[in-house]
Amino acid sequence: MNDGMQARLRRLQATEWEKLRDIRLEMLEDTPTGYLESLDSARAQTDWQWQDRAAGMVAPGSVALVADQGVAGSRLRALMRVALNPPQNPARPRLARLLSVYVAPELRGSGLADEMLRLAVAVARDELGAGLLQLGVHGGNGRARQFYLRNGFQDTGLRSPYPLDPTSSEIILERQL
Repeated sequence: MNDGMQARLRRLQATEWEKLRDIRLEMLEDTPTGYLESLDSARAQTDWQWQDRAAGMVAPGSVALVADQGVAGSRLRALMRVALNPPQNPARPRLARLLSVYVAPELRGSGLADEMLRLAVAVARDELGAGLLQLGVHGGNGRARQFYLRNGFQDTGLRSPYPLDPTSSEIILERQL
């Protein structure tokens, strides 16, 4: 960080909906194609909707990891969520999804994303009981795709239309836990 303080990893609390709103707006402004929501849509959300979103991100079967400076009232600088999918195919391992991954520009390349991903993998495996971690990455986001491949994810070959622009695709990656 610019002030030399170490980022602190922790879990988001449902009461931190305003911090969640602020980092979500930052995420959407920074990487408009990185998330399945537009900046205008997120800005139009009411306080109640943000409160509901924060509660959902920490509900059973979902863990939202955040990084901040460890100072009361500080802004969130990174976010990574793991959510258990409902069982669909008993022949496959239990599936968790990696969602809402973001690291503020000034912390990219610092190792924070790797550290958060290690924790997210442990949460998915040890707390949520998942055997497989899956995510979708926008086809145009080569940096993110390389990050995941470097961290043990494999390209499944599956592609789906990106909801905000069906002319582009989302690449589905997964990692055995």
